[in-house]
Amino acid sequence: MLTAEQRAIVQSTVPLLESGGEALITHFYQRLLGGHPEVRALFNSTHQQSGAQPRALAFSVLMYAKHIDRLENLGNLPAQIINKHVALQVQPEHYPIVGQCLLASIREVLGAEIATDAVIDAWAAAYQQLADILIGAESQAYERNASAPGGWRGARAFRVARKQIESTEITSFYLAPVDGGAVMAHLPGQFIGLRIVVDGKEQRRNYSLSALANGRELRISVKREAAGVVSRHLHDAVREGDVLEIFPPAGHFTLAESDKPLVLVSGGVGITPTLPMLAAALGSARPVVFIHCARTPEVQGFRARLDALALEHPQLQCHYLYENAAPARIDAEQLGRWLPASRDVEAYFCGPQPFMAAVLQGLRALGVPPAQTHYEFFGPAQALA
Repeated sequence: MLTAEQRAIVQSTVPLLESGGEALITHFYQRLLGGHPEVRALFNSTHQQSGAQPRALAFSVLMYAKHIDRLENLGNLPAQIINKHVALQVQPEHYPIVGQCLLASIREVLGAEIATDAVIDAWAAAYQQLADILIGAESQAYERNASAPGGWRGARAFRVARKQIESTEITSFYLAPVDGGAVMAHLPGQFIGLRIVVDGKEQRRNYSLSALANGRELRISVKREAAGVVSRHLHDAVREGDVLEIFPPAGHFTLAESDKPLVLVSGGVGITPTLPMLAAALGSARPVVFIHCARTPEVQGFRARLDALALEHPQLQCHYLYENAAPARIDAEQLGRWLPASRDVEAYFCGPQPFMAAVLQGLRALGVPPAQTHYEFFGPAQALA
């Protein structure tokens, strides 16, 4: 049980986390991944090398410490973490390993004079409080997935029924269950977890579901990343007929029911969660503005399909922006040309972090209500502002 005194001690460490949290978390990852191979598959090696994962965890730890006495002020951050964990199948037995490494890293990096026994005890209690919250929420999600029609627990074998090239960088994989059973319905915007062995090492990744649920199969559309261990393997080595292990859908970045005009903005492969959102919205008369930004037309996926949908559905407007053409970047001025005159819209956006920061800034400048802007990160949970 976390006491008031322990809360105060945790909050007193906030300045240390603000100034040196990333160094602390980098040390933590070195200790964790170097000493506990059983959890390595839960962590994306590319995000480790780029520093994205340490930065994201440092941010999460900082936010938790700041709001230790009012956890409701964390907003969507817990939901982001829980859904990432569910998609990767984080289990209760993983939490003690992480906790031991975190506490040891606090002592080793800050030193015994700062990280006193009282500080370590306070952080141990705080970590256990957080672990209990996450374990409880994740357990409920696992149970919901297992009991849903067509649902399952853990890994399920899916066969690659079809591979379809969408652009010079993006390929879609149509996945059908080997057991021939039904596939649980997922919400537009959700993702699945994938477990695969590459060069003898288990890897786990999350990929957005890029098509509406149909009860028979799943579709993911994967960008081939130059440094992506799993994405390159999927593109280069996985063939039609191969079997992949898939974890059930998860994710809180989902299309909410509304009759307000819908604005979908994506950058690069961030288009994937917006495609099922678009398909769902076109089942009604709801006005939709679909904006997609890419480096070039060659790397953009799905344009032919989007253009066809715009011809079929008068309420849909599609706009494209390329780096090699003017205007080359998204901002409030450009968004203002494409958004409805009334800014009372529901806006969803996804893509690289700098792109999303520009979109968020533009939407705010145009007066779109903050509660009506929704976004998702590919990779570790972070903050835009």
